Amino acid sequence: MNILTIKKVALGLAFTTAVFAAKAQKTYTQGVITYNINAGGQDIEGKSYFNPDTSTFQYSAGPATIKMITTAKNDFFAILVDVPVASMKKAAVATPGEIEEAGDSEPSYTFTPTTETKKFGDYNATKYIAKDAKSGTSSDLWLTTDFSAPSNILTRSFVSLKGVPVQFSYTPVGQKVAQIITLKSISDEKVPAGTFKIGSDYDKISLSDLKAMGGRRQ
Repeated sequence: MNILTIKKVALGLAFTTAVFAAKAQKTYTQGVITYNINAGGQDIEGKSYFNPDTSTFQYSAGPATIKMITTAKNDFFAILVDVPVASMKKAAVATPGEIEEAGDSEPSYTFTPTTETKKFGDYNATKYIAKDAKSGTSSDLWLTTDFSAPSNILTRSFVSLKGVPVQFSYTPVGQKVAQIITLKSISDEKVPAGTFKIGSDYDKISLSDLKAMGGRRQ
């Protein structure tokens, strides 16, 4: 093998390594994550738009589109319900007291890392055991360090950990069936204008009014 060939091989390896490293270290500052949520054997697809300050989570439930908006500081929370067939658009904005009450009801986790690894699509993940001090229940949490992204409305309970959750479980308040949430894809798609705002065509109501209408937070 001559010197020129050696140089070509070396440069090729260096380029391949650089491309792999760039992919492994990709940082998302804004974009959209698509999740699959399985509850009781039923699958629902939802999307979370995010930036460092705010995130949403949106999914469809029958004829309705449900969208939640929250901030990283947890000083704002709203649920938007859009039912086109009924010409209805409602936006329930939580009061500071309701936000505090909701925070008090969220799990208080301790995390134990394991040596178990698994691939979710293109992402390598490590298993953690998440134990909720309030309920005493434990669940599996899979984290990847192949990329980084701000926490969102679904993942903020895991913000203390190094890595991005690619699969975890969540049991909504007042329910017994756990939801298994799995990351399907993430992109740095530009967040559409107005994503984090409540449109003027929405009627603003209280969370109590929304609950009375049959709405509930996932």
